Amino acid sequence: MGMSARDRVIVAGLAVLVLASVPAWGASSHDATSHRRFDDPSYWTTVFDDPARAAWQKPEQVVSALALRPGQCVADLGAGTGYFSRLLSGAVGPTGTVLAVDPEPNLIAYLRERSEREGTANVVPVLASHDNPRLPAGLVDVVLIVDTYHHIDDRITYLRNLRRALRPTGRVAVVDWQKRPLPVGPEMDHKLAREQVVEEMAAAGYRLAEEPTFLPYQYFLIFAPR
Repeated sequence: MGMSARDRVIVAGLAVLVLASVPAWGASSHDATSHRRFDDPSYWTTVFDDPARAAWQKPEQVVSALALRPGQCVADLGAGTGYFSRLLSGAVGPTGTVLAVDPEPNLIAYLRERSEREGTANVVPVLASHDNPRLPAGLVDVVLIVDTYHHIDDRITYLRNLRRALRPTGRVAVVDWQKRPLPVGPEMDHKLAREQVVEEMAAAGYRLAEEPTFLPYQYFLIFAPR
């Protein structure tokens, strides 16, 4: 389903930076939550946009598995330096919108510069609050959360509130690290088991709808609201 002209005006307004600097995704502690500083885009581009990442992240396959359609609205939650934003931009086309969401102001500035440099006019950077993604109510078709779920504190409350942003047929896709020794990714104590993610999403009001299995180091879980 495409976005109406009114919806697109609402979404465009999200490009305004709505909050001063915030340090992390959440305000209270939560099991295995990883807190890191992401205020240096020049460093994080060497990590997130490392060409070697494509071999195991398989970004084209991830985006393809989301089955996005032209005109849809997709939120890249924890967009970082925009690794997925360009591919998402192509998937929803010029009539669609990519909300590149991050709570770090320096990354938001970088995302805007990258969008201008790459000519992805449908990528709209959104500065999130630590406990609120700042997404428009009822307009988002898909929320993609890659390597970010384990950074969110008080996740069940956060994910319950995230439902407000979804259309009735909306979905939330979580890609995060398998809880086992891996050649990439965070420390073991900052990883969450797949089963814990499924349990937390269920507690927040979602059901597991799909589970693509082509990623070697991460689980890929697609949820729909119950």
